[in-house]
Amino acid sequence: MKLIVGLGNPGVKYEGTRHNAGFMVMDAISEKLNVSINKKKFEGSYVKTKIGNEDVILLKPETYMNNSGFSVRACMDFFKISREDILVIYDDLDTPVGSIRLKTKGSAGGHNGVKSVIACAMGEEFDRIRVGIGRNPQINIIDYVLTRFRPDELEDLNHSVEQAANAAILAIKQGFPKAMNRYNVKPKKPKVKKEEKENTKDLYPNNGKDEIYRVEENKNTNE
Repeated sequence: MKLIVGLGNPGVKYEGTRHNAGFMVMDAISEKLNVSINKKKFEGSYVKTKIGNEDVILLKPETYMNNSGFSVRACMDFFKISREDILVIYDDLDTPVGSIRLKTKGSAGGHNGVKSVIACAMGEEFDRIRVGIGRNPQINIIDYVLTRFRPDELEDLNHSVEQAANAAILAIKQGFPKAMNRYNVKPKKPKVKKEEKENTKDLYPNNGKDEIYRVEENKNTNE
C-alpha cells in the first residue's frame, strides 16, 4: 500500500494560496482517479483507492502546515504503511512557478510541513514532489507563501499542478525513478530580444547553472 500526501492549510481562508500547492495537486489527482478526498480521519481528509493494481491512500492533513506530520503518522500506523512507501507533495520557494522537482529523501529545506513529516515519520527516506511557487524578495517569506498566485501566473501554475499529478500517478504505476526521469526537466528560459541579452545576466546568474544544479541534486539520493 502507498500513501500520497499533499501538504497545505485547511479552510477557505487559505484556498488558492501558494502554501496550498500540495492540496491543489491532491485535488487534481482525485479528479483524475474519479474519487473524492472526503473521509474524515487521521486529523485530515482521505480516501482509499487504487492506482493500477496498487492500493493507495490519498491524504490531505488538516492540522495546519506545521503539524502535518501528526496526520501522516496516524495514517501510517493505521494502514501499516512504511516510510519508504510515502510520497509527499508540497510547495517549493526555490523552484519557479510552472516547474516541479522530484526527489528521493533529503532535508526539509526550511519547509515546516516537511520538517514535521520527517520528525513524525522518523526519517527523511520518502519521495517528494515539489511544486514551484517562486520567490518575491520584496515580501517576507512567511507572508509570501500565504499570498495567492497572480493572474499572469495561473497558466504556469495549472501546468505544474497537472504535471505533478501525472508524476504522482506514474510513480505509483511504474516507480519513482521512472517519474523522475520523465518529469525532472530543466526549466525553459524566457525568450528575450537580442538587445535585451545583457539584462538576462541578472535573471540567470552563472548562465543558468543554478537551475541545472537543482535538477542534478534530485539525482543524488545521498543529500
